[in-house]
This record gives sequence, C-alpha cells and structure tokens, in this order.
Amino acid sequence: MSLHLYDTSTRTVRPFEPLREGRVGMYVCGATPQASPHIGHLRSGVIYDVLLRWLTRSGYEVIFARNITDIDDKIIDVSATTGVPWFAVAEANQRVFGQGYDLLGCLPPTIEPRATGHIPEMIVLMRRLIEAGYAYAAGGDVYFDVRAWVGEDGVLPLSNQRLDHLRDPKDTPNAECKRDPIDFALWKAFKPGEPFWETPWGDGRPGWHLECSAMATKYLGETFDIHGGGMDLIFPHHENEIAQANAAGYGFARYWLHNGLLTVDGVKMSKSIGNVVLLPDLLKQARPVEIRYYLVAANYRSLMDYTDGALAEAVAAYQRIEGFVTRATEVVGATEPGDLPEPFTAAMDDDLGVPQALAVVHETVREGNNALAMGESAVVRERLAAVRAMTGVLGLDPLSWGQDAEEDLRPVIDALVAVVLEQRTAARARKDYAAADAIRDGLAAAGILVEDTPHGARWELKRA
Repeated sequence: MSLHLYDTSTRTVRPFEPLREGRVGMYVCGATPQASPHIGHLRSGVIYDVLLRWLTRSGYEVIFARNITDIDDKIIDVSATTGVPWFAVAEANQRVFGQGYDLLGCLPPTIEPRATGHIPEMIVLMRRLIEAGYAYAAGGDVYFDVRAWVGEDGVLPLSNQRLDHLRDPKDTPNAECKRDPIDFALWKAFKPGEPFWETPWGDGRPGWHLECSAMATKYLGETFDIHGGGMDLIFPHHENEIAQANAAGYGFARYWLHNGLLTVDGVKMSKSIGNVVLLPDLLKQARPVEIRYYLVAANYRSLMDYTDGALAEAVAAYQRIEGFVTRATEVVGATEPGDLPEPFTAAMDDDLGVPQALAVVHETVREGNNALAMGESAVVRERLAAVRAMTGVLGLDPLSWGQDAEEDLRPVIDALVAVVLEQRTAARARKDYAAADAIRDGLAAAGILVEDTPHGARWELKRA
C-alpha cells in the first residue's frame, strides 16, 4: 500500500501522488506569536514533524515551509496593552515557539517565512486580483469580492458551508466600506499608532489570509502538494486562502490536511478560565520525549483531551519502550536501526495511523523482552533494530534523545555505583539482607534505580 492521506477538500482518504516525482512541497500555517505556545500549538508542530519524517523515510525530498504571522491584530493589541513594540512582542514569543519545537524534537522547516518580509509579494497578488475583478480598494482597505468568485449560491470547498448560511453581515467589521459584508480584507488601512507599509492603494498592513497565499506560492510554486494546519483554520482562513489563490489563477494546494484540536478536561483552552496548558507546566510532569510521545500517540485528526492521567499513561508507555532499548543495548551492544516491520509501514501509509504503528512498536518490545528473558541474543538484536527504526520515524528513538550529558558522566557514575553494588552483593552473600536493602534504598534516594536480573544487578538513573 502506498501513502494515503485524508484530504479535507474531498472528505476522502486519497492516494498521495505528488506533483513532481520524488519531491513534495508542504506548507503549514505556523504561529501568530502574540503569546507563548500552549499544548495545542505544540501538538500541531509535532504532528507535521511526523508527516515530514514519514515523507522523507518514504523517499521524498521535502520542501517544508511553515510561516510566522508576525503582524496581526492580536500582536498589536498586546503591544498596546504592555507598551512593548509590536515587533518585540512577535520576536520574543516566536523564539519561545522555536525553543518548544526544538525541545520536542521537531526537525526545522526548510524555510520559515515571516509575513512582514513578504509585502512585495502581497502587493503583486492584490494587483492581480484587482485586475481580474475579484478584489477592490475602498476606504484605504482592499477587499476580496467573495460573491464574484464563489457565486450567489456557492458552497465553500473545505467547510462545505453555503454563503447564504454565514453569520449576520451586521457582525462584520468595516461593513460600510464593503460591496458585500461577507467580503474579507486583503489589506487594512493605516491607523494611528499601528505599523504600516506603502502600497498603491494606501498605507496599511496585510490581512491575515493574504499573507499565507503569498508566502506559500513564493516558496512552493503556484501549485504545490500539501497544505496543513489545525481544524480551527478551515473556516475562514483556509477557505479564504483558496479563494484568493484560485482567483489569481493559482492551482494552490492539492491536498488539505487538518489536525484535531486539544481540550483540557473536556473544556476548550482559554486564558479567561485559566486552563491553558503551557510547555513549562508539562515539563514538571514529564521529560520532552515523553511529552512528544503523548502528543503523537492519538490519531492526528482526532480531538484530544488533555488530563494529567493521560499524560502519566503516556509516560509509562514510553518508558516501557525505553526500558527495553536500554536493557537490549546492554546485552547485545549498539545496534543500528533496521528495516521497518510491514505492519508499521502499512499503518503509517494509512493516513499516518500512528496509534496502530505504536501498537506494532509495543508488540515488538514485548517480543524483545521475552527474548531477553530467554537469553536469545539474536532475537533481541533483531527486535532492538526494529524498535529503533520505528521510533526513529516517530522522533522517539530513546538512543537519539539528549543523552549526551548523561553519557559523559556515565563512566564516572558506573564506577562509583559498581563499588556500592559490590558491597550490596557481599551483604547478600552473607545473608545480611537488611544491609543489602539499605544500600539499594540509599541508591534509590540518590536517583539510581537497581534491578536484579539473571545476569546480575543493573542500574539506571531515575527519570524525572
């Protein structure tokens, strides 16, 4: 089975056939950095990182663009409230987003374009739309004429909504300047105290939707393969991207992927009710790799509900994988990742079926643990290679996760612990079990866990 992906525009799982053989152009809507990232932002980042890794593993050369909307109403509002310049607000928060992606093991995009760096491309796109009769200038703004493009009774392609079913036009901003209240802004006229750029239609700043169409086509071409983002972007953002890009004559995205949103104890995250979960909150309960496991373990299109219990279950599940890899490596030595088991590949090719893929990982771990117990080194080595290959695709390989500092200290700690374990072995030999237990408890208090195995005592550092 070749790769199949659920395409929001057709509402079907379709065979993935790239525009150019062996190459994939992928654009994902990135951050509007008016504040630090919450767990929902991080889930999106990790999900598209898994897609990137799977496309690469499948033999594609991927050009991955993830934008930064560094000028926006929300950023301007934060600037006005705090007195911090708008560009400083965006820059500081974007750095936190980048640190979060890095901490969770996300590969960097090929290009991370900023909206403010692409005003010339936006001007070209607006001119093209005006000349084609699909946009107009009014009151210093530039608007997209929705009905001119869609038609009076048109149906929107992603959300499947009808134009005449949209919200009360009285609720739309600047309705008096528009030909129709449902028209959306490509360009917003300058207001005192706001940043602005010069255009043939007046000073101002870009509308949100215009930015992505201009940046995506600049780096990926007028037609490209995949456009991704959260389900909350389907309407109106992605609908408007499609409208303005197609009206300009661009083929635009051929596949539309949308990840599910994240709630907290069944309630949508909101600053007003104080249930926003940030990465520092999670790091008090789990290591970055364990958080990544939690975020990828559910189907990417599913609604995900965060609870402390669910995170704890993910931590335990990952540590079962990690425990096998650690013990197997001690027995058979360093083993490079091997071939991917066919069921794992089939699961990933079926619309990134990560839950099913992880089931294969855990079954392989179970087989590997049985082989360890039986002393079957060849089987252990084979299962270890398979587990490393599968977890590598998911960005979860225990041997690739930030162990440099621990490994640097490992010889020193190993020598010290060996002396203590010799004393424990001597105590057990003379049947002084109280002393042996005291030594074990002392090591545990220091963060060193001891496990008695048929091959002797082994130790590992307690995980946070």
